[in-house]
Amino acid sequence: MILIQQNISLKPFNTFGMDVCAARFAMVRTVAELTGCLKMIKPDDGLLIIGEASNILFTSDVDGLVLRPAISGLEVLEENDRYVLVKAGAGENWDHFVEYTVSKGWGGLENLSLIPGSCGASPVQNIGAYGVEVNDFIHSVEAIDIRSHEMITLTNTECRFGYRDSIFKNELKNSVIITAVIYKLYTGHHALVTDYGQVEKELEKYPEITIHSVRQAVMAIRRSRLPDPAIIGNAGSFFKNPVISDELAFSLCRQYNTIPVYDFKPGLKKVAAAWLIEQCGWKGFRRNDTGVYPGQPLVLVNYGTATANDILALANEIKQSVNRRFAIDLQFEVNVYP
Repeated sequence: MILIQQNISLKPFNTFGMDVCAARFAMVRTVAELTGCLKMIKPDDGLLIIGEASNILFTSDVDGLVLRPAISGLEVLEENDRYVLVKAGAGENWDHFVEYTVSKGWGGLENLSLIPGSCGASPVQNIGAYGVEVNDFIHSVEAIDIRSHEMITLTNTECRFGYRDSIFKNELKNSVIITAVIYKLYTGHHALVTDYGQVEKELEKYPEITIHSVRQAVMAIRRSRLPDPAIIGNAGSFFKNPVISDELAFSLCRQYNTIPVYDFKPGLKKVAAAWLIEQCGWKGFRRNDTGVYPGQPLVLVNYGTATANDILALANEIKQSVNRRFAIDLQFEVNVYP
């Protein structure tokens, strides 16, 4: 039976800890429950889909229905000496899934360890960290059409992945609900990505470099630099690493010889937003209960009573200061509702 609750606080359901209210709230645990719930609502009722809400900043109450798909389950669809196809329910916790794949000896996702959120959210944002993006390991995505209630499957190409982007944030936004993701992972040898950020240095502590040690190294780095959302409200990286022209990158490298710049695409470079923010003096900044985390300038935090407007005001101040100094326009990685 599907229970739709009335006037529910979303504070326990978002990692920023914003105490906003949903007019209606439902959690569904199977595709059948999801279909049944969709049949109970009208297209103009207002519908917001959330996973673990680890990448959203609520600025107001939600007038419509907040729907949380908690569809679980892991299934191996195919396995050979080169790869495995494993299907994960949208509600599976992302890091628990990564831990599971590493324990099985399946390679590919180890650099994405300890990222908060659910498997269903991983293709939406095309999550990435330490030189790896999840789109490299997504075989296909299963979803249900909100209006027709029909199941659809999108191939990797059809998902139109980009840097922290996908079709689910664009053409299919508010049109489908992801129910499962099929990942294609290595079962045999594969090249480990260890030359990004602090991973290579952290791996010096381990006698052997394997998917297990890479996962441990990534977790150690993240725990040392990022706040636990259960203790300090945050949504991880608030800003994307900006992509700039080769010309601007060359000019900045001449002025700042320590600026972290990475190849992105022909004619484009990616710059570390954390470095830009730190150079502008924001690292560790605090105003009442709103702040920039001392260990990672990309992370804006709620120390307890900060409002969404407090967070947004600080984010916009940071954007302006970076633009004034470096002529770079930072973009939010966090989704702001509404």
